[in-house]
Amino acid sequence: MEFQKYKILLVDDEIDILDFIRYNLEKEGYLVSTATNGSDALIEIAKNKPHLVLLDVMMPIMNGFEVCKTIRSEESNQDILIAFLSARSEDYSQIEGFECGADDYIAKPIRPKVLISKVQALLRRAIVLEDNIKEMTLRDISINIENYTVYKGDAQIVLPRKEFQLLCLLASKPNKVFHREEIYASVWGSTIVGNRTIDVHIRRLREKLSLDNIKTIKGIGYKYEE
Repeated sequence: MEFQKYKILLVDDEIDILDFIRYNLEKEGYLVSTATNGSDALIEIAKNKPHLVLLDVMMPIMNGFEVCKTIRSEESNQDILIAFLSARSEDYSQIEGFECGADDYIAKPIRPKVLISKVQALLRRAIVLEDNIKEMTLRDISINIENYTVYKGDAQIVLPRKEFQLLCLLASKPNKVFHREEIYASVWGSTIVGNRTIDVHIRRLREKLSLDNIKTIKGIGYKYEE
Protein backbone atom coordinates (compact mmCIF):
# COMPACT_ATOMS: atom_id res chain seq x y z
CA MET A 1 0.00 0.00 0.00
CA GLU A 2 1.34 3.41 -0.94
CA PHE A 3 0.54 5.44 2.13
CA GLN A 4 1.83 8.65 0.55
CA LYS A 5 -1.37 8.98 -1.51
CA TYR A 6 -3.54 9.27 1.59
CA LYS A 7 -5.06 12.50 2.87
CA ILE A 8 -5.07 13.16 6.60
CA LEU A 9 -6.99 15.91 8.39
CA LEU A 10 -5.40 16.92 11.68
CA VAL A 11 -7.67 18.74 14.16
CA ASP A 12 -6.29 20.32 17.34
CA ASP A 13 -6.62 23.76 18.95
CA GLU A 14 -2.96 23.80 20.05
CA ILE A 15 -0.83 25.18 17.22
CA ASP A 16 2.40 23.70 18.56
CA ILE A 17 0.89 20.22 18.50
CA LEU A 18 -0.54 20.79 15.02
CA ASP A 19 2.86 21.83 13.68
CA PHE A 20 4.67 18.95 15.39
CA ILE A 21 2.32 16.24 14.17
CA ARG A 22 2.01 17.74 10.71
CA TYR A 23 5.79 17.80 10.34
CA ASN A 24 6.09 14.11 11.24
CA LEU A 25 3.26 13.05 8.94
CA GLU A 26 4.46 15.10 5.99
CA LYS A 27 7.95 13.67 6.49
CA GLU A 28 6.38 10.28 5.72
CA GLY A 29 4.79 11.68 2.56
CA TYR A 30 1.19 12.06 3.72
CA LEU A 31 -1.00 14.89 2.41
CA VAL A 32 -1.93 16.79 5.58
CA SER A 33 -4.52 19.51 6.13
CA THR A 34 -5.35 21.09 9.50
CA ALA A 35 -8.16 22.69 11.48
CA THR A 36 -8.13 24.27 14.94
CA ASN A 37 -11.74 23.58 15.90
CA GLY A 38 -14.52 21.13 15.17
CA SER A 39 -16.60 23.47 13.03
CA ASP A 40 -13.71 24.19 10.66
CA ALA A 41 -12.92 20.47 10.56
CA LEU A 42 -16.41 19.66 9.26
CA ILE A 43 -16.08 22.35 6.58
CA GLU A 44 -12.73 20.87 5.50
CA ILE A 45 -14.20 17.35 5.37
CA ALA A 46 -17.04 18.55 3.15
CA LYS A 47 -14.61 20.29 0.77
CA ASN A 48 -11.77 17.80 0.68
CA LYS A 49 -12.78 14.42 2.05
CA PRO A 50 -9.80 12.89 3.89
CA HIS A 51 -9.01 9.22 4.32
CA LEU A 52 -8.18 9.70 8.00
CA VAL A 53 -9.10 12.31 10.64
CA LEU A 54 -6.83 12.72 13.68
CA LEU A 55 -9.07 14.46 16.16
CA ASP A 56 -8.38 16.12 19.51
CA VAL A 57 -11.05 15.56 22.19
CA MET A 58 -10.97 18.85 24.10
CA MET A 59 -11.58 21.71 21.64
CA PRO A 60 -13.59 24.94 21.45
CA ILE A 61 -16.93 25.25 19.60
CA MET A 62 -17.36 21.47 19.24
CA ASN A 63 -15.49 18.83 21.18
CA GLY A 64 -14.04 15.80 19.45
CA PHE A 65 -16.88 13.47 20.40
CA GLU A 66 -19.42 15.85 18.85
CA VAL A 67 -17.36 16.14 15.68
CA CYS A 68 -17.01 12.35 15.44
CA LYS A 69 -20.76 11.83 15.82
CA THR A 70 -21.44 14.45 13.15
CA ILE A 71 -19.01 12.80 10.73
CA ARG A 72 -20.58 9.40 11.30
CA SER A 73 -24.11 10.77 10.86
CA GLU A 74 -23.40 11.34 7.16
CA GLU A 75 -23.72 8.21 5.04
CA SER A 76 -21.03 9.46 2.64
CA ASN A 77 -18.51 9.65 5.51
CA GLN A 78 -18.75 6.08 6.74
CA ASP A 79 -15.48 5.13 5.08
CA ILE A 80 -13.51 7.94 6.78
CA LEU A 81 -11.18 6.60 9.48
CA ILE A 82 -11.17 8.53 12.77
CA ALA A 83 -8.60 8.41 15.56
CA PHE A 84 -8.75 10.53 18.70
CA LEU A 85 -5.69 12.33 20.03
CA SER A 86 -6.08 12.91 23.75
CA ALA A 87 -4.26 13.23 27.05
CA ARG A 88 -7.34 11.74 28.73
CA SER A 89 -6.51 8.11 29.39
CA GLU A 90 -9.57 7.15 31.47
CA ASP A 91 -11.40 4.03 30.29
CA TYR A 92 -14.74 5.85 30.13
CA SER A 93 -13.26 8.50 27.83
CA GLN A 94 -11.88 5.89 25.44
CA ILE A 95 -15.11 3.91 25.49
CA GLU A 96 -17.10 7.06 24.70
CA GLY A 97 -14.78 7.67 21.75
CA PHE A 98 -15.30 4.19 20.34
CA GLU A 99 -19.02 4.31 20.98
CA CYS A 100 -19.40 7.48 18.89
CA GLY A 101 -17.62 5.87 15.95
CA ALA A 102 -13.85 6.24 16.37
CA ASP A 103 -11.45 3.65 14.98
CA ASP A 104 -8.57 4.22 17.39
CA TYR A 105 -7.37 6.31 20.32
CA ILE A 106 -3.83 7.73 20.38
CA ALA A 107 -2.56 8.99 23.73
CA LYS A 108 -0.75 12.29 24.21
CA PRO A 109 2.04 13.20 24.52
CA ILE A 110 2.47 12.08 20.92
CA ARG A 111 5.49 9.91 20.16
CA PRO A 112 6.31 10.16 16.44
CA LYS A 113 7.17 6.48 15.89
CA VAL A 114 4.01 5.34 17.68
CA LEU A 115 1.92 7.87 15.75
CA ILE A 116 3.25 6.75 12.36
CA SER A 117 2.78 3.09 13.28
CA LYS A 118 -0.82 3.73 14.34
CA VAL A 119 -1.57 5.71 11.19
CA GLN A 120 -0.15 2.96 8.98
CA ALA A 121 -2.15 0.31 10.86
CA LEU A 122 -5.34 2.34 10.44
CA LEU A 123 -4.83 2.76 6.72
CA ARG A 124 -4.16 -0.96 6.30
CA ARG A 125 -7.33 -1.89 8.08
CA ALA A 126 -10.16 -3.28 5.99
CA ILE A 127 -13.19 -5.47 6.46
CA VAL A 128 -12.07 -9.09 6.43
CA LEU A 129 -13.70 -10.11 3.16
CA GLU A 130 -12.48 -11.39 -0.17
CA ASP A 131 -11.47 -8.52 -2.46
CA ASN A 132 -13.97 -9.50 -5.13
CA ILE A 133 -16.99 -9.50 -2.78
CA LYS A 134 -18.97 -6.28 -3.12
CA GLU A 135 -22.41 -7.44 -1.97
CA MET A 136 -23.84 -10.09 0.35
CA THR A 137 -27.38 -11.37 0.78
CA LEU A 138 -28.40 -13.41 3.78
CA ARG A 139 -32.06 -14.27 4.19
CA ASP A 140 -33.79 -10.88 3.81
CA ILE A 141 -30.65 -8.85 4.62
CA SER A 142 -28.73 -7.25 1.73
CA ILE A 143 -25.33 -5.66 2.34
CA ASN A 144 -23.56 -3.45 -0.18
CA ILE A 145 -19.94 -3.12 0.97
CA GLU A 146 -18.92 -0.44 -1.50
CA ASN A 147 -21.82 1.87 -0.61
CA TYR A 148 -21.96 1.07 3.12
CA THR A 149 -25.68 0.29 2.86
CA VAL A 150 -27.80 -2.38 4.49
CA TYR A 151 -31.35 -3.29 3.52
CA LYS A 152 -33.82 -5.53 5.29
CA GLY A 153 -36.38 -6.24 2.62
CA ASP A 154 -37.10 -2.85 1.05
CA ALA A 155 -36.19 -0.85 4.16
CA GLN A 156 -32.73 0.69 4.44
CA ILE A 157 -31.09 0.34 7.85
CA VAL A 158 -28.46 2.99 8.63
CA LEU A 159 -25.57 1.55 10.65
CA PRO A 160 -22.57 3.36 12.15
CA ARG A 161 -19.21 2.27 10.78
CA LYS A 162 -18.33 -0.21 13.53
CA GLU A 163 -21.72 -1.90 13.49
CA PHE A 164 -21.50 -2.18 9.69
CA GLN A 165 -17.99 -3.68 9.85
CA LEU A 166 -19.05 -6.11 12.55
CA LEU A 167 -22.08 -7.24 10.55
CA CYS A 168 -19.92 -7.70 7.42
CA LEU A 169 -17.35 -9.71 9.34
CA LEU A 170 -19.90 -12.11 10.81
CA ALA A 171 -21.86 -12.38 7.56
CA SER A 172 -18.71 -13.01 5.50
CA LYS A 173 -18.51 -16.58 6.83
CA PRO A 174 -21.93 -17.80 7.97
CA ASN A 175 -21.85 -20.38 10.78
CA LYS A 176 -18.18 -19.68 11.53
CA VAL A 177 -17.56 -18.85 15.19
CA PHE A 178 -15.52 -15.64 15.45
CA HIS A 179 -13.54 -15.46 18.68
CA ARG A 180 -13.73 -12.19 20.56
CA GLU A 181 -10.01 -11.58 19.99
CA GLU A 182 -10.52 -12.08 16.24
CA ILE A 183 -13.39 -9.60 16.21
CA TYR A 184 -11.34 -7.00 18.10
CA ALA A 185 -8.42 -7.44 15.70
CA SER A 186 -10.58 -7.27 12.56
CA VAL A 187 -12.95 -4.44 13.52
CA TRP A 188 -11.01 -2.45 16.10
CA GLY A 189 -7.47 -3.27 15.02
CA SER A 190 -5.00 -3.86 17.83
CA THR A 191 -6.74 -1.39 20.11
CA ILE A 192 -7.70 -2.49 23.60
CA VAL A 193 -11.29 -1.43 24.16
CA GLY A 194 -13.78 -2.01 26.93
CA ASN A 195 -14.79 -5.62 27.60
CA ARG A 196 -18.43 -4.92 26.73
CA THR A 197 -17.79 -3.03 23.49
CA ILE A 198 -18.51 -6.01 21.21
CA ASP A 199 -21.56 -6.98 23.28
CA VAL A 200 -23.04 -3.49 22.96
CA HIS A 201 -22.54 -3.46 19.18
CA ILE A 202 -24.03 -6.95 18.82
CA ARG A 203 -27.08 -5.92 20.85
CA ARG A 204 -27.61 -2.86 18.63
CA LEU A 205 -27.33 -4.96 15.46
CA ARG A 206 -29.92 -7.40 16.78
CA GLU A 207 -32.28 -4.57 17.67
CA LYS A 208 -31.89 -2.55 14.46
CA LEU A 209 -32.12 -5.54 12.11
CA SER A 210 -34.50 -7.62 14.24
CA LEU A 211 -32.03 -10.47 13.91
CA ASP A 212 -32.22 -13.64 15.95
CA ASN A 213 -29.51 -15.46 14.02
CA ILE A 214 -26.49 -13.62 15.44
CA LYS A 215 -25.69 -16.19 18.06
CA THR A 216 -23.63 -15.83 21.22
CA ILE A 217 -21.13 -18.63 21.83
CA LYS A 218 -20.64 -18.25 25.57
CA GLY A 219 -17.07 -17.60 26.62
CA ILE A 220 -15.84 -17.64 23.01
CA GLY A 221 -17.49 -15.15 20.66
CA TYR A 222 -20.26 -14.84 18.05
CA LYS A 223 -21.47 -16.30 14.78
CA TYR A 224 -23.99 -15.46 12.05
CA GLU A 225 -26.12 -18.58 11.82
CA GLU A 226 -27.84 -19.43 8.53
